[in-house]
Amino acid sequence: MRMLITGATGNVGREVISTLSSINHRHEIYAGVQDVQKREPALEQFPMVKRREFDFDKTDQFQAYLEGIDLLFLLRPPHISNVEKHFQPLINAAKKIGIQHITFLSVQGVEKSSIIPHHKIEKLLEQSGIAYTFLRPAYFMQNFNTTLKNDILTRNRVYLPAGKAKFNLIDVKDVGEVATKVLINSSEHMYKAYDLTNAEQMDFESMCAVLSKGIGRKINFVSPNLLAFFLQKRKEGVPTPFILVMVMLHYFPRFQKPLPTSDWAEKLLGRQSISFEEFVDREKASWIY
Repeated sequence: MRMLITGATGNVGREVISTLSSINHRHEIYAGVQDVQKREPALEQFPMVKRREFDFDKTDQFQAYLEGIDLLFLLRPPHISNVEKHFQPLINAAKKIGIQHITFLSVQGVEKSSIIPHHKIEKLLEQSGIAYTFLRPAYFMQNFNTTLKNDILTRNRVYLPAGKAKFNLIDVKDVGEVATKVLINSSEHMYKAYDLTNAEQMDFESMCAVLSKGIGRKINFVSPNLLAFFLQKRKEGVPTPFILVMVMLHYFPRFQKPLPTSDWAEKLLGRQSISFEEFVDREKASWIY
């Protein structure tokens, strides 16, 4: 089988490729990248992985991108919200090419939230006739050493309008390992949806306490009002669409009942999923001066 990993240089895509490259299998792995001539340090450690052009904005090229591919790992780039413009032609091309299975990186709670793009993408896949699996991860722990990292390093704080809302958590490494198991044994996972969380449900005050203990430095949680948050992020140069995504991700849960944790990650991994404390201990160099 030939499998194409979209978003290959992003957090999840890198973990999928890393896990695929660490186990024995007979599949050919293709990393989808916008420019095959560009040096991609994240992929250079995986010499057996072939690179193939894949640009979500070039919708007229989807059929060429997918030529010869059997299995597709699909995610939604953050900048794409027009599902009909980008994903309908992608799914049409996949059907025409004869893609056998699509593993789609969705989000937990998507089935109850029709306003987010992932909901529409799931519906398109359900209607396509192509076999699919939906991976629905919770809040990525890696947000702490990406989006939230600068505030932690420069201001010893996590600054989000999340209040006392509780979040389910998952390590991207676990998501990558689950995705690999689905891709390698796709026939066992067809037409299934898996919520991916660990066993913890935490608010940001608690997460900051774990982080503080792990790195030996007090990290405060500050929950501003929406206007203050928006103005601060604009001052930092964060694009407005991304600020709105952060608001949707962190503010809206204050008014919703927390989603239940799931044991699907544990079942699929055959072990306990990574705890937030384990994540902090592994990644603590990210937040040390």
